[in-house]
Amino acid sequence: MSSTAASAALDVIEHSDLAAARRVVDQESRALARLSETLTGRFVDATEILAATQGRIVVSGMGKSGHIANKIAATFASTGAPALFVHPAEASHGDLGMITDADTLLMLSNSGETTELADLVNYGMRFRIPLVAIVGKAPSTLTEAASVALVLPDEPEAGTLGLAPTTSTIMMLALGDALAVALLERKGLTAEDFKIYHPGGKLGRRLVRVADIMHAGSDLPLVPADTAMAEALIVMTAKRLGCVGAIDGNGTLAGIVTDGDLRRHMDARLLQRPVADVMTTDPITIHAGALGVEAVHLMNRCQITSLFVVEEKRPVGVVHIHDCLRAGLA
Repeated sequence: MSSTAASAALDVIEHSDLAAARRVVDQESRALARLSETLTGRFVDATEILAATQGRIVVSGMGKSGHIANKIAATFASTGAPALFVHPAEASHGDLGMITDADTLLMLSNSGETTELADLVNYGMRFRIPLVAIVGKAPSTLTEAASVALVLPDEPEAGTLGLAPTTSTIMMLALGDALAVALLERKGLTAEDFKIYHPGGKLGRRLVRVADIMHAGSDLPLVPADTAMAEALIVMTAKRLGCVGAIDGNGTLAGIVTDGDLRRHMDARLLQRPVADVMTTDPITIHAGALGVEAVHLMNRCQITSLFVVEEKRPVGVVHIHDCLRAGLA
């Protein structure tokens, strides 16, 4: 095959692949839009049951539905709703012992007739454990057993065969996310609460507060504003933060002296001059409750390397760009 013919063949394949991809994405997008339109008070009922759970939300499903169920359980757990995934086959061989009458069952099945869920359903009925079902078919065995059944709209699976779980699983996943977010918002979960469940990784780092990384107490480089520069330089050098803060008689931050201030005022009398003659007044500051990423943004925008942390104009800490780097914020 000539290079021209090979190139033309590749173009045909690429066009075909992109066409298939766009078809799938468009079809799944339409299915999600229809899912949104079909949500009713049953969704609220399901949320009520999950919110009233005293134990954990036990999520289960078989096959592709099981993979989605596993992710939904993880999403619940990460947003403050204790949850776990129980594999239906393992449940029949002892894992039913993980489930208590304080829990709530959330089961996923496109057909509503998944045989592997039978033991879980019977166990739940025996101990009167509430059951929320996400299903693709109604009526079905699972919808009849459920306290509340969320039935997916009848949308074909994507692709020319229309057999592989695609639109059905994407709708299940979206419903799981919707339930998790509804519970999160009911509880009024804050960013600080969220950080408790996400201490590691990029997300956890983004939620680090200035108070978590600042230098405080005896580490603070502070001197009265009338201190001679010779003494202020000793403090500045000892604290190793590249700055020294000047406080007035009320203990408020009157100004700061940085390496840049030293260069601007360098002369034979510098060491004898009071800090008040050299300092930058009205310095840029931040409060202890601010996010660490805010401190990084402020330092980058103002081209500085440290910030005094103040509460009611009184210095309570210093955050340096190196502290942000160590925390993985920059």
